[in-house]
Amino acid sequence: MKIKVIITLLMLAFTTAAFSNELLINDKDEKTVVISGKIKSKDGETIPYANILVVGTVKGTFTNLDGTFQIYDLEDGTYTIKVSAVGYKTFFRKVTVRGGQISELDLVFEETGVEMPQITVIADKDRVFSKVPGSVTYIDQRELNTISPISGNEVLRRSPGVHVVDEEGIGMRVNIGIRGLDPDRSRSVLVLEDGVPVALSPYGEPEMYYTPAIDRMAGVEILKGSGQILYGPQTIGGVVNYISPNPPQEQEGSVRIQGGQGGFFSGLVNYGNTFGNTGMQVNLLKKRADNVEPTKFDITDFNTKFLFNINEKSELGLKLGLYNEVSNSTYIGINQVMFDQGGQDFTRLAPDDQLDVSRYSISFSHKYRFNSNVRLNTIAYAYTTTRNWNRQDFAINESNTPPSNWTGVVWGDRAIPGGAIFMRNGTGNRNRQFAVGGVEPRLEIDHKLFKLKNELTVGTRLLWEQANEQRVNGTKAGVKSGNLVEDEVRTGNAFAAYAQNKIALSEKVDFNLGVRYENFNYERDIRRRNFAGVGIRDTVLIAGNVIQEIIPGMGFNYRPTQKVNFFGGVHKGYAPPRTKDAITAMGDVLDLDAEESWNYELGFRTEISNWIFMEMTGFYMDFSNQIIPVAESAGGLGFGVVNAGATLHRGVESAMVFDLSNLFGLTKTRLNYDINATYALSTYSADRFIDDVNINGNRTPYAPNWFINSALTLETESGFGARLTLNYVGDQFGDELNTVAPSVDGRIGKIDSYTVLDAVVSYDVKKWNSRFNVAIKNLTDERYIATRRPQGIRVGIPRFITAGYEFRF
Repeated sequence: MKIKVIITLLMLAFTTAAFSNELLINDKDEKTVVISGKIKSKDGETIPYANILVVGTVKGTFTNLDGTFQIYDLEDGTYTIKVSAVGYKTFFRKVTVRGGQISELDLVFEETGVEMPQITVIADKDRVFSKVPGSVTYIDQRELNTISPISGNEVLRRSPGVHVVDEEGIGMRVNIGIRGLDPDRSRSVLVLEDGVPVALSPYGEPEMYYTPAIDRMAGVEILKGSGQILYGPQTIGGVVNYISPNPPQEQEGSVRIQGGQGGFFSGLVNYGNTFGNTGMQVNLLKKRADNVEPTKFDITDFNTKFLFNINEKSELGLKLGLYNEVSNSTYIGINQVMFDQGGQDFTRLAPDDQLDVSRYSISFSHKYRFNSNVRLNTIAYAYTTTRNWNRQDFAINESNTPPSNWTGVVWGDRAIPGGAIFMRNGTGNRNRQFAVGGVEPRLEIDHKLFKLKNELTVGTRLLWEQANEQRVNGTKAGVKSGNLVEDEVRTGNAFAAYAQNKIALSEKVDFNLGVRYENFNYERDIRRRNFAGVGIRDTVLIAGNVIQEIIPGMGFNYRPTQKVNFFGGVHKGYAPPRTKDAITAMGDVLDLDAEESWNYELGFRTEISNWIFMEMTGFYMDFSNQIIPVAESAGGLGFGVVNAGATLHRGVESAMVFDLSNLFGLTKTRLNYDINATYALSTYSADRFIDDVNINGNRTPYAPNWFINSALTLETESGFGARLTLNYVGDQFGDELNTVAPSVDGRIGKIDSYTVLDAVVSYDVKKWNSRFNVAIKNLTDERYIATRRPQGIRVGIPRFITAGYEFRF
């Protein structure tokens, strides 16, 4: 579907909504407020965006910025009101509706006595961001259940400004691009789980070869504004924080299974409880498939959290994680000839390829309250990741001449120059082991500078990382032993210090000012490599370097009314170069600067009426030096990085939510329509020549101008639910030259736009504590190119049907 059609449909939706509102304005005037009230904390602080739910109905609302709320059109009777907000104890209140009389409720939250101490990227008591200086998204547990995802990519696309590229259809290795940045291996995004980095080496090799499984998450936070300077090291595109469930105050548990074609199975067991002063939350995920696209995998993921209430001032959290994956993930994809011929989209070109990923993690989090105004949060963590990848060698040449060690297997078409892929009887084993350890104390101080309300955050981060990398060449396909041809160790020591102060200039205006200092000391120790004209030799090549940077940022929030919030900010983007890019294989230190940019944004969010919510943000990201990746995962040769020069990213991202049940006066049905749309223009902004062609003004690779995600959601009091989701991605280029005609090997060329529809139907049987669902991904069976990386075309997942069941206890 072309972008014009989507825009037309969007305009039609707006027109229909407006016309319907015109027709129903008299009906709206007749709506009756039956319950109203105000919610605040024990110390009198109003609680914006607390969740109010009328249990057993689809009626519910959020509190306004001043803590007030209204619920309309309930029949006479006695109801139970559930009131919840992050950071406070959930409570219930009985209320009686009789004869059109308004029931006034003045409700007071108590803060959670014991909560898991952890660092989140969004303020604990401001999940809908009335005071966050910048564009943010929070995807909660309810939304995750509604999506019924097989891949975390489906969830991330629910945030405006986020472009996610599928690689194998299951999201085992996420590729996130924010606001036009290159999505390859999410290098320009800081990815966290419960505030702890999850990349292989956060500073020296920030690739996402391991991605937290969305199946076990309670929510996802995405932060793109100036507030991200508190985090690091990556503060260019944004911060994505996966949130796992915390120990509950009372017993909670569930068993969830999902199955589908190709032998797909996902099973999750959750249990949590609190025993005296100790809380626990444990989950076990088993996920596998025999044939989803060409992918076969088996994942075991075990996580547990413990919360120890030491005393009234202090809590200690402990988290343990074990992850093991065996999959046939591969870099090689089909070529353009095979794609054009059809019928070969999911051919396993290298059936012996195997990726083994194991990850062991431990983290401690501690919270200490000196008094009501001073709090110290400390997090310490360590994890190891082993990523051993067995990949069969292959050869491509213009003359279609088989190599000497050819297995006899050929793909493609030998009648077309360069159209054949010859599988070689050899294997490259890329064996890598990573270790990371860090500690981060963060002090939060509420103070009264200039007799105004201030919130000061200061902290430091110490991090150590090490990567051991070997390449072992096997003499046959599929073997894991052979000749050690490369062996090296890369180490890094990082120190960061930051401070940010938020000052409430008035009840309507907040201003944030912050700064972070980064120091990264890294070393590359090359112990064995192949020397041109000499061959493979043991060697001693050691080189190191130090990069230092000051990263400032500031932002504001202005709330002229209870329905409107303006926000904006500016911050310096920063990302250190990968260690193996900054120091060559000969031990030469390149003059490779940190990746730097100045990022600006300005936006607003508003609840125009009780049935429309809107957020719109303009952004402008000016890179003085963007490092273009040349790793194999990005389709490059893996060496030769230089300071790539200036790029410019500007555009608008927007999100709108229409509560059609409020618009049409539906009392027993919740009907929502939402859409997030992003326009981003990402181009090279300085002279740079490739093959004597100046690419100044060209679009950057894998940066679509348009990407849109939209959903229509239905929920009834009887427990029936349904959702239809549309995801549109505009056309993209696979190289800096913006080549339109595809290369024969499929790695270069324009990627056409595509539209994918997903559908989910569910039924919640409350008396059985059960939920059933059927999900259909790619409902229309759209055939499209998802990516031309790393080494050939990956076709998007075809129509895929799953059915699931959840039992809660």
